[in-house]
Amino acid sequence: MTDGPYILVLYYSRHGATRRLAEQIARGVEQAGMAARLRTVPAISTVCEAVEEDIPDEGHLYASQEDLRDCAGLAMGSPTRFGNMAAPLKYFIDGSSALWMSGALIGKPAAVFTSSASLHGGQETTLTSMMLPLLHHGMVIAGLPYSESSLSTTTTGGTPYGASHVAGSDGRDVDATELALATALGKRLALLAQRLAD
Repeated sequence: MTDGPYILVLYYSRHGATRRLAEQIARGVEQAGMAARLRTVPAISTVCEAVEEDIPDEGHLYASQEDLRDCAGLAMGSPTRFGNMAAPLKYFIDGSSALWMSGALIGKPAAVFTSSASLHGGQETTLTSMMLPLLHHGMVIAGLPYSESSLSTTTTGGTPYGASHVAGSDGRDVDATELALATALGKRLALLAQRLAD
């Protein structure tokens, strides 16, 4: 458990690519001198609330509303689902009304990231869909500026709206450019959190 200020890297991942981006963003956060707290959310059912153990069998712990409340900044990631964030992540965020009412997230920086199967699979709308509740919470949205030269040369993932990955029909792994942009997003978020805290 982290004692000092931390960036919450909150994600849902079905096949591992979004998780890989999350872990790379956490590395960028730590390279910028802040702690990163990686958390995921449980899957949900389309017909009723899914019942999951409190601790997953493998991977990162499930996020709590306290993890969200106490963070100095947030990186939030989801696979693309028809141009929108996945239901498990939205379910978690939909449960954050008490934090909205208390203003707990106002003024904190946030960034978003995603993975999709195809280049035109709705990455940018997914990223903006994740921004909407964060704007309602009063968070300060941080994208990736074009000073990150990889944005101008990438032929796979990476957008000014946030880090991304294109898996393709063969489910390819996250490539070096996508990892570099995820690292840059983590660093940017940590540096903004430090400046806003000052």
